[in-house]
Amino acid sequence: GSRLVPANPKLQEGIPDLTHLSYLNEPGILYNLRYRYAHNDIYTFAGPVLIALNPCKSLPLYTPEVATAYKAGARDAVGSGHLAPHIYLVAATAFRKMLRERTSQSLIVNGESGAGKTETTKKAMQYFATLAGGTGVEDQVLETNPILEAFGNAKTLRNHNSSRFGKLIQIHFNQSHHICGACIKTYLLEKSRVVHQL
Repeated sequence: GSRLVPANPKLQEGIPDLTHLSYLNEPGILYNLRYRYAHNDIYTFAGPVLIALNPCKSLPLYTPEVATAYKAGARDAVGSGHLAPHIYLVAATAFRKMLRERTSQSLIVNGESGAGKTETTKKAMQYFATLAGGTGVEDQVLETNPILEAFGNAKTLRNHNSSRFGKLIQIHFNQSHHICGACIKTYLLEKSRVVHQL
């Protein structure tokens, strides 16, 4: 039979960080994610990990006003504490650590087919351009995506344009903290699932 687990208090409905739930169990996590999703809060933290749910609709999450609100988080760790979970906050934190610690930072974007990995990567890169002062390099990197897709995408049940490869995108910043270059490495995945070429 089914096993009963403790429920979280109603006060914690929609909490932005799953690690703050009183009871961290699968039903509690799924309930919280569903509650936030129903309120168009597609981003939720699980400690340092950002969980993003594909809204499958357009939401005003990436407007210039939203970018400006999160820009403070790139400069000040204290000021970022009141900001809601967002890819911009993760990018801002990485940028801030790069500047303060003078070390390379990594963002890993992972998920199932159709989950929105490519879109999330685009939003993070566009936000880096906002933080670092765009030089046009980020646009050039983003414009390579259709070329890469032409060589390694497939139609799946969930996505009509699903990547069959992984990408490592390195963004380089100069001493003035502006984007000065980028490097893309691709890794072909799932050769067995590519059955024919059009």
